Amino acid sequence: MIKKISLGLLVIALSTSCVSKKIYTDIENKYTDLKKENRRLSDENADLLKDKNKLELKQDALEKDLSKLKSERDKLTADQKALNEKMALLEDSYKALEKNSNESLQANLKKNRDLLAELEAKQKALSIEQERLNKNSQRLKELEDMIAAKEATMLKLKETLSKALNGFEGKGLTVEQKNGKVYVSMENKLLFNSGSWSVGSEGKKAVVELGKVLGDNPDISVLIEGHTDNDPYGGSGPIADNWDLSTKRATAIVAILSENKAINKKSLTAAGRGEFSPLATNETAEGKAKNRRIEIILTPRLDEIADMLNEIN
Repeated sequence: MIKKISLGLLVIALSTSCVSKKIYTDIENKYTDLKKENRRLSDENADLLKDKNKLELKQDALEKDLSKLKSERDKLTADQKALNEKMALLEDSYKALEKNSNESLQANLKKNRDLLAELEAKQKALSIEQERLNKNSQRLKELEDMIAAKEATMLKLKETLSKALNGFEGKGLTVEQKNGKVYVSMENKLLFNSGSWSVGSEGKKAVVELGKVLGDNPDISVLIEGHTDNDPYGGSGPIADNWDLSTKRATAIVAILSENKAINKKSLTAAGRGEFSPLATNETAEGKAKNRRIEIILTPRLDEIADMLNEIN
């Protein structure tokens, strides 16, 4: 339609010798505007068609869901009806038997009464079981949400620690998350001299930075494990062996963390593992270096999860 109007206007403009250039220009501008408007309307129409198609797809999906729900409802209704019919037959039989006083019918009456009582008991038990299952289902959903929240908290903690300790990675410090826990591993080259349990200045900086993050997360349980290689302890003094040395080193880390007043001291635990939990082989110098380390294992509080598990029966 727009093209026809535009051509008409153009013909009139060309066939009229007295039409000024200004009028011709105005007509041409109007033609251009009409073309733009036509394109805009076409684009809007295309968008509307897309939206219509999307809505039709959603409608189809909803209709399928509705049909499925109706089928399930019909099945439940049919089951309930069949049960009611059986109950009605038993009640009719019971009433008929009650009217008859002979011994044979009295015996049958007792059987039917027992059957009715058994059926009612089963229905009651079924109702109780269904209620229990519904409750447990809700608690399981709450438990899953709680576990997911703990996982998200530990992931965020891992990311925060990686950022805070970024300057020490590559110096024998690693941060990783596994099995729902966060592990901060510091090799002895960052923390201690050989045979010593005194933390060096660079290692203390790393532990202090770790403590700042732990101070912001008081509900996290912190296990500090000391590890050695399998070379026998050759020093003197109060240290008896590698196990003793690893315990001293773990305790030294706890002491530095305890200087941070924001850290919950009840959440700190020190343990010595000696050479009995190696990461790598002790047959090479590189493997021994990896085994000489402090492992800081961060675990979320699981009291709420344990209580909820106890409630599920």
